[in-house]
Amino acid sequence: MIKKGIILSGGMGTRMSPLTKAVNKQLLPIHDKPLIFYPLSILMLAKIKDILIIVNKGQLDQYKKLLPNGKNLGIKITYAEQSKPRGLPDAFIVGEKFIKKNNVALILGDNFFYGQNLSKTLIDSSKLNNGAKIILHKVSKPEMYGVAKIDKNNKPVKLIEKPKRYVSDLAVTGLYFFDKNVVKYAKNLKPSSRGEIEIIDLILKYKKIKKLKAEILGRGSAWLDTGSIEDFYKTSAFVSAIENRQGFKIACLEEISLTNKWIGKKEITNAIRFYGNCGYSNYLKKLT
Repeated sequence: MIKKGIILSGGMGTRMSPLTKAVNKQLLPIHDKPLIFYPLSILMLAKIKDILIIVNKGQLDQYKKLLPNGKNLGIKITYAEQSKPRGLPDAFIVGEKFIKKNNVALILGDNFFYGQNLSKTLIDSSKLNNGAKIILHKVSKPEMYGVAKIDKNNKPVKLIEKPKRYVSDLAVTGLYFFDKNVVKYAKNLKPSSRGEIEIIDLILKYKKIKKLKAEILGRGSAWLDTGSIEDFYKTSAFVSAIENRQGFKIACLEEISLTNKWIGKKEITNAIRFYGNCGYSNYLKKLT
């Protein structure tokens, strides 16, 4: 069972410069909420309450103004600073004291997930006892992603980063579930030609020992990477369209906590006071 989660919110955000020169990308808005709300909501939907957010050095105060310690959401949020990007598996090395001997989920701070059966998929994935699980999503341009070829039992048989020839159209998303051995494996990884340790090498380690599983997000799901300014605004437009059409909010943290019975109406009232007079507060008022 996975009870701990990490959000990797470091990185330089160079593809979105100059916007990201003064503000961390995960604090920029996707529609009416900061981007960080979306990966955080995914861990909360997986019923994970103990969360570490890894941020760039010098940006801690910005985050703490928005998400101090998680008490207001009935969860626990702690922070760690990363001096410079050293590759995705570095999250497990930075978070070693947080992970201890526990299984852990990792979500990248710029990944967006949405789907009708997403909560069930997340809860099922968080039941992982040993090995690792990757989440896959069909894409039209597999050459831009790390992809996985799977057998009839959904077991990955091949993993390739940005294949030049077609291997599969199932991209490996930025959401991963690992057992307690992940810290040990991450420490043994050697840097690639670009000088960073690679998540694909970590996943391949689990494949080699036959302990890698995959879950495919269905056709009714959406996975978006907000790495570029174009993708960032496309994601924002997507959220805006869904929310305006259906009348509910995606990644409303207080609503998820209330549904999970982690908080009560008192915390919703406090949140309304905290956010002030805005559309998000107006939505929260409907929950009281």
